[in-house]
Order: sequence, then structure tokens, then C-alpha cells
Amino acid sequence: QVQLVESGGGLVQAGGSLRLSCAASGRTFSSYAVAWFRQGLGKEREFVGAINWGGDSTLYADSVKGRFSMSRDNAKKTVSLQMNSLKLEDTAVYYCAAAPLVGTEARLYAYWGQGTQVTVSS
Repeated sequence: QVQLVESGGGLVQAGGSLRLSCAASGRTFSSYAVAWFRQGLGKEREFVGAINWGGDSTLYADSVKGRFSMSRDNAKKTVSLQMNSLKLEDTAVYYCAAAPLVGTEARLYAYWGQGTQVTVSS
């Protein structure tokens, strides 16, 4: 079992930066890949990025590539999402999720946090 809690969301101007954190509990966290998904108002949940269990391999959606980056600290059981050059279209609720392997489909992830709101203003 893995429990996930996101933090770090908020209101930021376009072009600004935010850093989201995903804190995990559970002894097996270090063996799980972690992903970030987001869901805008009236939109479907979409993949943002994922990091493997060791933290040495990442995968990003084209829409955030070059602007967002993920890292993890297994000793602290945290995964971070650094978001730079934020755009209006990045506004969404951001969720972290855990699964045995990296993937882009939400159905692959069994464990989810409650989400944190990110709002980008003009």
C-alpha cells in the first residue's frame, strides 16, 4: 500500500514557476514509478510526466517537455514536479500516482493522491 499527498499548488502568473511535491507513505514506495497527471475544468485527465523507481529515467508529455521536470528522493519518500514557464493552459488539478512501472495511461496507476490546484493567471 502506498498513500500519496500532493502539495505546492497555488496561483501563479503566466511565465512563472511552481514546484509541486508528492509525499508518500508505505514501505514499498521506492519500488514504484510515480507519475503526475492533471485535469482541467471540463477536461479529461491527462498524463504530465513520470519517473521510474530509481529516479534515473523520466518521461514527459509533449505539452510540458522542456518546461517541467521531475525528481525523486526515495529516502525522504518524495517526488517533485518543477514547473517553469507556466502557461494559462497549465491550469488544472495536479495528481500524483504510483504504479509498478512507468506508463502514460491513468489506468496503470493503482495509487493516487487527492490532487492540488494549480492556477495560472494572465
